[in-house]
Amino acid sequence: MTDLLAYDGRTVFVTGASGIVGSWLVRSLLSSGTAVVALVRDEDPRSEFVRSGDDRRVVRVRGALEDLVLLERLLVEYEVDVVFHLGAQTQVRHAQRQPWATLEANVRGTYNLLEASRRCARRVQAVVVASSDKAYGESAALPYTEEHPLAGRNIYDASKSAADLLASAYASSYGLPIGIARCANIYGGGDLNWDRIVPGTIRSLLLGEAPIIRSDGTLQRDYLHVDDAVTGYLALGEALMAGHELGEAFNFGNGRPVTVLEIVDEIGKVLGRTDLAPVIKSDAPNEIPAQWLDASKAASRLGWTPGLTLAEGLRRTADWYRAVLA
Repeated sequence: MTDLLAYDGRTVFVTGASGIVGSWLVRSLLSSGTAVVALVRDEDPRSEFVRSGDDRRVVRVRGALEDLVLLERLLVEYEVDVVFHLGAQTQVRHAQRQPWATLEANVRGTYNLLEASRRCARRVQAVVVASSDKAYGESAALPYTEEHPLAGRNIYDASKSAADLLASAYASSYGLPIGIARCANIYGGGDLNWDRIVPGTIRSLLLGEAPIIRSDGTLQRDYLHVDDAVTGYLALGEALMAGHELGEAFNFGNGRPVTVLEIVDEIGKVLGRTDLAPVIKSDAPNEIPAQWLDASKAASRLGWTPGLTLAEGLRRTADWYRAVLA
């Protein structure tokens, strides 16, 4: 598992620092005495990054991934040792409505970051690129292993496939210390996208309203608490700094498929609101029917396993939203 001492005394650059994963990753790094440079496109005062005050404990830079000159300047000026590339447009429905903006952020933003890292290769010891189970696209053979082809078909999934492939290409072409993290559906405190099933359901139930399910409720997903995602990223970064797993991709997930209806039911139990039946819209185009991951490679090679059960993770998540929505 992760040894935060590996990051002590180093400078780490985090893109997407105000997102759900970025917020908690920054907190973990700061707890080890790591110097953090954080790239933030938009600043939301409700984000955990701002609410916690961690935004005032880092070098905070406003900017976009589409700006290669800015990225290279940051890596050089702050003598960055490790890069965690988490910044992306993460909403499937937004990607369908605005494909160009999604491709600019997810594809161009990724190759800009990789190119900046290549130009600073003498200094940068590790680059962890956030991919997703969406990069695999739809497959009848489940769970996904790292050997599955990357075959995203809709705009969002294709953007993740492309970014993933670019990371592999830069690693093999230039010998860069790049690792790729393919995570399951990440949930936890700090997710302010109410269209997502976990935060949307929690908010509805806390307000005494029936939760909304955009799909028919049968979609199966693998859910990973943000704390477990953070330990996965840190474990991969640590391996890269030690010269291991260069150019490799790793799945991070629980390996257990859960339907949307099941997770809504579980949230209802956690909040004690099983009296509010969900409203099922059956309006979720471009969604893959079933996705879950085999994370045995991360267990055997990185020593990583998820630390939280779904029930424990949802309880921890609900506590965060109770405090915020209060």
